[in-house]
Amino acid sequence: MSVKKQRLKAIIVGGSIGGVSCAKALILAGWDVLVIEKSLAPPTLSPTGAGLALDPLARKIVASWIHQPEPFQKLTLPLTIFQNQVTDGAKKVNSVLTRDENFNCVIAYWADLHGLLYNELPPEIFLWGHQFLSFCISEDKSTVKVKAKVLQTEEIVEIEGDLLVAADGGRSSIRHSFLHDTKLRYAGYCAWRGVLDFSENLNSETIQGIRKAYPDLGKCVYTDLGPGTHSLLDELPYKRVNWIWFVNQLEPELKGDSATMKVGSDMIRMMHQEAEKVWIPELAKVIKETEEPFLNVIHDCDPLPQISWNNVVLIGDAAHPTTPHCARSTNMAIIDAAVLGKCLEKWGPENLNSALEEYQAIRLPVTSMQVLHSRKVGRIKQGLNLPDREPFDQKRASPEECEFFLSKNMPFVIDVPRILDSMFQI
Repeated sequence: MSVKKQRLKAIIVGGSIGGVSCAKALILAGWDVLVIEKSLAPPTLSPTGAGLALDPLARKIVASWIHQPEPFQKLTLPLTIFQNQVTDGAKKVNSVLTRDENFNCVIAYWADLHGLLYNELPPEIFLWGHQFLSFCISEDKSTVKVKAKVLQTEEIVEIEGDLLVAADGGRSSIRHSFLHDTKLRYAGYCAWRGVLDFSENLNSETIQGIRKAYPDLGKCVYTDLGPGTHSLLDELPYKRVNWIWFVNQLEPELKGDSATMKVGSDMIRMMHQEAEKVWIPELAKVIKETEEPFLNVIHDCDPLPQISWNNVVLIGDAAHPTTPHCARSTNMAIIDAAVLGKCLEKWGPENLNSALEEYQAIRLPVTSMQVLHSRKVGRIKQGLNLPDREPFDQKRASPEECEFFLSKNMPFVIDVPRILDSMFQI
């Protein structure tokens, strides 16, 4: 009589979009999964959430994970246009630099996408309120044991599995345990962010003004460039406007492992005053009327030499911290998860090392180039120095220089990894 082989178990550290994506992909690959997350509950309507754009491949992957297409369609808006424009702060006018009418992305609110993916998973696989402490690999390198602290009781628990997936973000402690000398790199600027909910004020003066100044809002991502700064504006589902404003400054001191800084009323007031100087009045008014704006410190990381070791693997921002200019962070995390799941399914439980080697071979060259491209786009738009060019001058920039900003110039952005190609033709 044959004995049924026991399913292998993956321990995923981190319950953000990368973590829940990985949980879904690994369950589909036939693995048992446990997700460790220090937050006490799923992050619904997170005040630090914002808008995110999904590219065609990431969108098709997510759609394949959802049982019913209607919720996904309701939570996203199609984006068909990407427009870069320069703002004259003195005259308070915008003029177009580049316009791509084949953008082909969708936009969603962070908390909405997280909730959609979370609801596709068995709730019992999540250990909320568990803070990851450490891990150790068995002598024969066949299993991994994780220690975590239950935040409500201070109890220390041990969990054993066959694979450890680090989805613990840009400040990954798991990554640090292998790559001690790898440091996050401050980009030279921070980002004010906010979401204005206008669902109860559809015809307010502010909304009428922003729609007149940005006539394609709802299907377009607008990027406004000023001297040494730039901003991003788009509309989210359910009558919300998402904005980001990048500001050059010295690196602030962060507390804890979050890239989000707490801001007081005085700091917000100064930001409002500066917005009136830099941007056209319609955008400045949206910024001023947004409740609870927050400040992100922008970091990335030089490409890593590797992203897997025996039965430990990195995905998402743990594998490739990146700046946000080319909307790669969430897209890379979703694609990482899908590729990892397919590699594990292809090689089977008896060939874990081969699966992780193929995952690394597929993803590392792609994400490394995308991180460096996003870094370059951000520094150009912020007017910062680059070794191979003079600081960008919007008023004298050539059409070729401006074309560099278009998302189609991101390396591998239209590439489908061969292991996914048969399922996700785009």
